[in-house]
Amino acid sequence: MPANAFQTRSGAVLSAFLILAVAFLMLWQTRSYAQVVGATLSGTVTDASGAAVPNAQVSIKNTATAVTRGVTADSVGFYTAPNLLPGNYSVTFSSSGFSTEVRNGITLTVGAQQVLNASLRVGQVSQQVTVTGEAPTVQLASSVLSAVVEAPMVVGLPLNGRSWTDLANLQPGVAGIETQVPFGDSGRGNRGFGAQISISGSRPTQNNYRLDGISINDYANGGPGSVLGGNLGVDAVEEFSVLTSSYSAEYGKTSGGVVNAISRAGTNQLHGSAYEFVRNSSLDARNFFDPATVPPFRRNQFGASIGGPILKDKTFFFGDYEGIRQSKGKGKLDVVPSFAARGLMPDGKTPTAAILCSLCATAQPVTGAFNPDPVTGIDKSILRYLPIFPLPNGPALGNGDVADYNFVAHRIVREDYFTTRVDHHFSQKDSVFATYMFDRTPFTTDEPLGVVLLEALTKRQIVALEETHTFSPSLVNTVRLGYNRDLVNNNEPVKALNPAAGDPSLAAIPGRYAPACLCNNTGITYLEGGLGGTPTYFYRWNSYQVYDDAFLTKGLHALKFGFGYERDQDNQETTGNRDGQFSFPSMKSLLTNHPRSIRATPPSLLTERSMRMSIVGAYLQDDWRVRPSLMLNLGLRYEMSTVPFDAHGETSNIYNLTDAQPHCGTLVTGCVATGPYFYNPTLRNFEPRVGFAWDPFHNGKTAVRGGFGIFDSLPMLYQYLTLIGQSAPFFQVLAAGNLPAGSFPSQAYDIVATSGKSNAQFGALEPHPKRNYVMQWNLNIQRELLPNLTATIGYVGSHGLHQPFRVDDADMVMPTLTSAGYLWPQVTVDGNECIPGTQCTADTGAPPLRLNENSGDIRYLNWAGSSFYDALQIGVLKRLNHGFQIQGSFTWGKSIDNNSGVVAGDQFSNSVSSLDWFDLKRLTRGVSDYNVGRTLVINATWLVPSPKSISGALAWPLSGWQLSTVFKANDGIPFSALLGAQGADPRGTLSGDDYAYPNVVPGCNPIDLNFHSNPKGPLYIKPGCFTVPVAPNQAFWTANCDPAPPSVGANLAPGDLSCYNLRGNAGRNTLVGPGLTNLDFSVFKNNYIRRISESFNIQFRAEFFNILNHANFNVPSLGDGNTNMLNGDGTVNGVAGLLTEPSTDPREIQFAIKLIW
Repeated sequence: MPANAFQTRSGAVLSAFLILAVAFLMLWQTRSYAQVVGATLSGTVTDASGAAVPNAQVSIKNTATAVTRGVTADSVGFYTAPNLLPGNYSVTFSSSGFSTEVRNGITLTVGAQQVLNASLRVGQVSQQVTVTGEAPTVQLASSVLSAVVEAPMVVGLPLNGRSWTDLANLQPGVAGIETQVPFGDSGRGNRGFGAQISISGSRPTQNNYRLDGISINDYANGGPGSVLGGNLGVDAVEEFSVLTSSYSAEYGKTSGGVVNAISRAGTNQLHGSAYEFVRNSSLDARNFFDPATVPPFRRNQFGASIGGPILKDKTFFFGDYEGIRQSKGKGKLDVVPSFAARGLMPDGKTPTAAILCSLCATAQPVTGAFNPDPVTGIDKSILRYLPIFPLPNGPALGNGDVADYNFVAHRIVREDYFTTRVDHHFSQKDSVFATYMFDRTPFTTDEPLGVVLLEALTKRQIVALEETHTFSPSLVNTVRLGYNRDLVNNNEPVKALNPAAGDPSLAAIPGRYAPACLCNNTGITYLEGGLGGTPTYFYRWNSYQVYDDAFLTKGLHALKFGFGYERDQDNQETTGNRDGQFSFPSMKSLLTNHPRSIRATPPSLLTERSMRMSIVGAYLQDDWRVRPSLMLNLGLRYEMSTVPFDAHGETSNIYNLTDAQPHCGTLVTGCVATGPYFYNPTLRNFEPRVGFAWDPFHNGKTAVRGGFGIFDSLPMLYQYLTLIGQSAPFFQVLAAGNLPAGSFPSQAYDIVATSGKSNAQFGALEPHPKRNYVMQWNLNIQRELLPNLTATIGYVGSHGLHQPFRVDDADMVMPTLTSAGYLWPQVTVDGNECIPGTQCTADTGAPPLRLNENSGDIRYLNWAGSSFYDALQIGVLKRLNHGFQIQGSFTWGKSIDNNSGVVAGDQFSNSVSSLDWFDLKRLTRGVSDYNVGRTLVINATWLVPSPKSISGALAWPLSGWQLSTVFKANDGIPFSALLGAQGADPRGTLSGDDYAYPNVVPGCNPIDLNFHSNPKGPLYIKPGCFTVPVAPNQAFWTANCDPAPPSVGANLAPGDLSCYNLRGNAGRNTLVGPGLTNLDFSVFKNNYIRRISESFNIQFRAEFFNILNHANFNVPSLGDGNTNMLNGDGTVNGVAGLLTEPSTDPREIQFAIKLIW
């Protein structure tokens, strides 16, 4: 035996398999992100002198099922046992001339690559040496940066909602998205209902969630979840891992992170549980926005699980059911027209005389054909419409035109979840398991504003079937079949709660109901309109998956190679806003019936789209143990996707923004030609990945690890959810601006429907997109500080190239870059430019400034985005030992991009639709919408020791106690200060997504730290720190600036250099919202009844969520105009910086009883 048993072998084996990988690419139309769910145990067998013991026998026995896997060490003593079911094992090492060594208590976790070395003593095989203790906690075999959430944490920590995916937030580098669109918003369904997370700076849609090796991402490629946002089945999940950076070539379909879970399997012992968790508002505290009485809350969460043998040592089963019955009220703050703006007395009664509306009786005369009420001065059509807004119940804001409306939204949910798993072992060489999961959740809510009762439904099904066959001790193969189905009905109207919402006489469109009011420049909360006004979306998502993964050990090389195939179907139907939508640039324009624009969707064009695509690929991974202390992880993968298409050809795309007609999937009237949706950029997607793990002190207690890899983000169906089904000629939006006074509601619709002012809505995709990929790298040190206590510190970075960049409306005239910033053309009025001396009043209006006169708006997607992430990530873990477990994670990082979403330009509630797409580096670069600077999370569990000296009557009350806690503190999330939507913005788009930026006052701190105590509400921002953009001098103003902006409705005063068509210097996401602090705590009382069995336990639980009742706030609402610092006319916005929703629930107390056996 050579002195160095780990001398390097010839590179011929590695080269051969690299060639084989390329052959796979040519032969297989597959996608491979090797959904290997098991663990790998490897190591070296040596004698007492350190020399290798060749051909040693290694027997690996699962102590729960008695299933045994046998492998043989090679000529240098190296062995590998891949794809082992996570759990507890006993490992036996034997060889002729040596005593047999048995290692008990070895715990293998999901996806882990665990090293277990053995040193055999000279002796007889019949002599046995038994060692009890866990395998080393330091990761010595892989460069993957990851963390495991084990079963005790899954079932033992206080978990609000009992959603197992929430535990991913305990890990370094993982940040929960606090700005998801609210449940009652129509956009939530488009973006996915599951709770979203960012992993090491990635977009939430770039993560991959797996259950038993099957990708379970939803139709929006977001995290899985019911309409409640969570994932039931805590008792059915054995454990899961979170891969945060530089994972190996076996993982694909992602450029973010991987959440890899396995379901619980049955064992030789019958075990199970039955439980009920109860919550009641009588136990809870008020949140900041709740009325004096805590809103009603009733929640019952109950279920049972059972698992055990069907045939001992052969066949096992496990099943779990969980249900939720919930009725919850949630306080929030909205803004509605004040009593004065409605022409009402403070008691809500109409006066007999006098004009109370401050905006109707102004010194500035208002002209036009509106029809004022003789008492209030409000247009009669508007006066009939105003009751659709609830009456205010809080103080007036700003100049008194709007007021607070404290509203308790009601959410009623019934969720039923079921899963089952069956495992069968034909022999030591052949095994199979099958998993089925079903979840159905109907949901009703009266958000927003309590006008209409809406219903949503999610129904999910997952099937996984896997067969593992051992051909030889060195060759194992796994075949897996999977099916993932999502069915979503989002925001179906049930009934009108406000009588005005069901009044057809208020309709703009014949046969419909009151239209939506986009009045956020006034500060009013967005109103979806009457029955059917909220856009409704239907999704039927099917994903069919096939994988094959092989494991081959050749000397010091542990090789993995495989292929897979996924066929995705997305059948969707979008109703749009069937009641139409009007926009008003100011309160005066609303009350005097001077609408700026109208949008409406003809019902006849609302048909289903049936999108299809396939994703294919292959991979090779070589984990090469170069030396006893050095492992190299070398990988190459290839994956590509086909170009999406509609089964009926009803897709269209304009290749250039100025095209008059699109290319279509099938040639119909309105199409210039047929052609692909875009040209495929994925055909050359080769992704090299390299990493290392080094044990510098050769004692297994320290690992220096690092890695680099390229990870493709494929152009998948979710990127076109709101694009493919909503483009001409297969879909049409009637839209027009420059509406005459008095045209609300029905006259405006008649104009767009009959007078040729309808406009096509185009979808535009970059026809030749570039390859979208992310480069990831990390360098970290892991150290075992004490037995069962490990610390990791590392740097993690990434750079995303050619990221999808979504623009909600690109149909606008381009500005000119001047010394003062970007300058848009002056608006025109009736074909004539507003020049000094010209009267430009609000009723005259301004036609839109459009780039493409053939369209009303253009939803545009290109691949010009980029992203950067740098972070310090620290993790400390003490595994459960002597009854105590603690884990801490700290992340200090920054994620920078120029666009954070792809489903819509406003992917998150703080996103600004990226209309500045023409200069990404200068105008849109900023911290990501989901960026959180610093995050600290600590969780701990303590099994309180029972007093040994106590017996008799005191033994029961003083024993069996368990305490658990989760503490989280993080910085706030960013948002943007805006000048005011609609009339203030010179771009004149018809989509309602036109945002302008103000100037920043130098030296002014815009954050009001005393916002809690403001009597008008939590006003977080000082709007005085922002101004309308100002021309640098009189000559610049005279030559370039609008002297009479439509939003002002008059000529500017002499000497006023305000330049409304100049972009301000405030940047994207330059403000940071309030931070978050939360502490959850639980107390368990375990009561073991030994007379029944050793494990029979009746457990009582009390859980306290946000036990300190700390008020945490979301950032100001973009959709409600609370990020508008100034109104369109330059006056201060009364709701600037107003915080309207909590980001966490108030203190809630949950009691439970759980029977465990």
